[in-house]
Amino acid sequence: MRWTLKPKPETSKIEALQKALQIDSVLATLLLQRGIETYDQAKSFFRPSLDDLHDPYLMKDMDKAVARIEKAIANNENILVYGDYDVDGTTSVALMSTYLKTRYSLVHTYIPNRYDEGYGISYKGVNFALENDFTLIIALDCGIKSIEKVAFAKEKGIDFVICDHHRPGDDIPKAAAVLDPKREDCNYPYKELCGCGVGFKLIQALAQKEGKTLDDLTEYLDLVATAIGADIVPITGENRVLAYYGLLVINTNPRPGIRAILSQVEKTELTITDVVFIVAPRINAAGRMKHGNYAVALLTETEEDLAAKYASEINDYNLDRRETDKRITEEALKQIEEQKEQKRFTTVVYDETWHKGVIGIVASRLTETYYRPTLVFTKSGEKLAASARSVKDFDVYNALWACSEHLEQFGGHKYAAGLTLKEENYEAFKQAFEDVVAKTIDKNLLVPEIKADIEIDLDHITPKFYRVLKQFAPFGPNNMAPIFMTENLTDTGYGKCVGADKTHLRLTTTQPGASSIVCIGFGMGDKFDLISDKKPFRAVYSIDENEWQGKVSLQLKLRDIKA
Repeated sequence: MRWTLKPKPETSKIEALQKALQIDSVLATLLLQRGIETYDQAKSFFRPSLDDLHDPYLMKDMDKAVARIEKAIANNENILVYGDYDVDGTTSVALMSTYLKTRYSLVHTYIPNRYDEGYGISYKGVNFALENDFTLIIALDCGIKSIEKVAFAKEKGIDFVICDHHRPGDDIPKAAAVLDPKREDCNYPYKELCGCGVGFKLIQALAQKEGKTLDDLTEYLDLVATAIGADIVPITGENRVLAYYGLLVINTNPRPGIRAILSQVEKTELTITDVVFIVAPRINAAGRMKHGNYAVALLTETEEDLAAKYASEINDYNLDRRETDKRITEEALKQIEEQKEQKRFTTVVYDETWHKGVIGIVASRLTETYYRPTLVFTKSGEKLAASARSVKDFDVYNALWACSEHLEQFGGHKYAAGLTLKEENYEAFKQAFEDVVAKTIDKNLLVPEIKADIEIDLDHITPKFYRVLKQFAPFGPNNMAPIFMTENLTDTGYGKCVGADKTHLRLTTTQPGASSIVCIGFGMGDKFDLISDKKPFRAVYSIDENEWQGKVSLQLKLRDIKA
């Protein structure tokens, strides 16, 4: 791994912020690295407020979206709430349908089938609306590129209101309204909302028309926080406020579906990381292994007993998903090993039998292993479908754009995307993708990087210091948990490999003149020799709490160690 230290802010700025906030220089440095330079900015950061959310009507087409929905309600039209089968899509559908049903009964939901419809708006979905007399479709977390399907629906007398956050293509669909902060002609101040976040802005605008305030909408924020965590959007600006208040709801009074998921795990207070690794995979498993409708049913259920039943079923899907992705990952790794004689800048694998529902997870695992922009393909009907994952700081979406002549369709983000192509175009695309990445990627990006925020000594780590550090949460992209670097460490002599298969490293470390502190390094058992016999080493780590037999103590969560 490459270790880099983030640039230190100007000394004058550190001193000014230290003085304004009455904090030490390390905390002042960490804040400045996050773009926080004044007392007022720090107050907003440490005390997120719903008052900091923007007026939803600043978003392009928001007035049109509200007008079209109000018209549908006034005219007793059937409204279809349509969303993708992943966490962002299903939480969006749950949010919008639940809110609309507090005002109006003719509201139904639709989640496309991952296997015969694929991602986004489908002709099958539009035909379903046509056959069942829906005249308005509210599409969430999808639709920004569905030019032909929206036009087809319009010909049949069906309007669309699109709430999306993906990058638009050259044209915008001719819908009744298109809400997407990434539209070039949209001046909305915050661009990084997830699909559920855009949906929340729409219900905020609808609620304002009724004279309601944000305080009336906090019950929906458990869904928004779950989507923010799962979709890996920046935890800055509005997302930070929505995640903060959403976590409060999750930890105090979540909807029955989320409470039923949490009853399956022993966890007292959830962080956004817990949401990502506990709640999100279970919601996702429904769409991966069965159908996204199961996730919407869970998230909209109001009866505790039924919610518990749905959560139990979804937990079974998640167990199936784990077994399937483990098997396919092993097969993919074997395939890559057999191709090892070629030096490549990308990892591209294909097997027509692989389960489409888990290829995104497998792509993530392969990226962690080989640290290359990665594509995992499987057969999907007459075509091939793939999930793409990227390495830090390389835009895989742009790479796919450069190869788009070989593709049927694609969409996504900088680090994750999906695509389909004809089988006969697979080899040509595979080579084109390799060529584009080879030409455009900075070769340093092919070695995993750990960016440490600041170098400190162990004696800086105190309960008081950690109490302030905890208030930097919720953590996520653009506001990651601070990473520290410390030199000249030694094990006190009790370091050992732990875990059932001895793959983890546990030690108690000290530094000349400092107290000792426990360290845990998950998956770092192979580095035991670096610390044995009291050899000096250096470490990069984050700080967290360890609870053991009722006692809570600080520990270092090692990210890497070197001699």
